[in-house]
Amino acid sequence: MKKSNLVVTIIVILAILAGGGYMLLHKSSKPSGSTGGTSSKTTTAPAVNNAVLKTKTDATVGQYLTDPSGKALYTYASDTSGVSNCTGSCLANWPAYAPSNMPVATTLPTDVAVITRSDGKLQYTYQGMPLYYFTADSNGQVTGDGVENFKAARPAAASSSATPSNTDSSSSDDSGSPGNGYSY
Repeated sequence: MKKSNLVVTIIVILAILAGGGYMLLHKSSKPSGSTGGTSSKTTTAPAVNNAVLKTKTDATVGQYLTDPSGKALYTYASDTSGVSNCTGSCLANWPAYAPSNMPVATTLPTDVAVITRSDGKLQYTYQGMPLYYFTADSNGQVTGDGVENFKAARPAAASSSATPSNTDSSSSDDSGSPGNGYSY
């Protein structure tokens, strides 16, 4: 009987040690003095906050640019620096972000410029890329990210997956139209 009590005691001690060891090994790895959890976003860009652009953050998209009223702005993969290639039905769904009812400021914020589109209208750019709205968005929504070769416009120093881009993995045909079933 003494031998069985000794075995039970050893098993209980081993279970306690295993449980304690598990707790020590799986304790939070936050450095002392740290508050808050880890983030899946690699780099946070400095906020853009000027008369033309604002920065907002969405749980899914991360940081993105808006107009001063808070409506999300997008870039188009088929555009090149300083050139808008969104015309016709594309422009009907993705209206250009343009100066409205006021003269263009003579001094624009850093990374912001105004181009003249092929239709003669003005359009804001950020780091050279023309900016657009998505007609399906309301203030605070970013539903156009990844739709029809458009991406949410991102502040300059955001992670590489979140920088303004004019590339997209979508295919296109020889006419330059996106290969997503839409004929722009």
